Amino acid sequence: MRIRLTLAGALLAALLAGQATAQPHEPNSLGAGWGQQQDEARQGVQEHRLMPLGQIIERLRRMNPGPSSHSLDSGLERMGDKPIYRVRWMTNDGRVIDYIVDAVTGQVMSGG
Repeated sequence: MRIRLTLAGALLAALLAGQATAQPHEPNSLGAGWGQQQDEARQGVQEHRLMPLGQIIERLRRMNPGPSSHSLDSGLERMGDKPIYRVRWMTNDGRVIDYIVDAVTGQVMSGG
């Protein structure tokens, strides 16, 4: 039993050390244009052209109630010339849903 625990501990230490030295494949995991998208969303909200992402996420929270239901990732994108929010959502029962929401009206266009 002691040998198994020692081996398990050594394996865990080796895995953690490997993660610490691993280099990411991309210099920026969020993508090259994430800063520009964030600035565009902020400016659109300030100019009252876009709904705040927080309101969109709150609406999705009401659509998906539960203590474990939450946003995994979200951001402003374009579908043609239309600004949209893409929100990846984890439901209370563990399902992942990709929502596409009109950034101007807040209407859920797909997902769920």
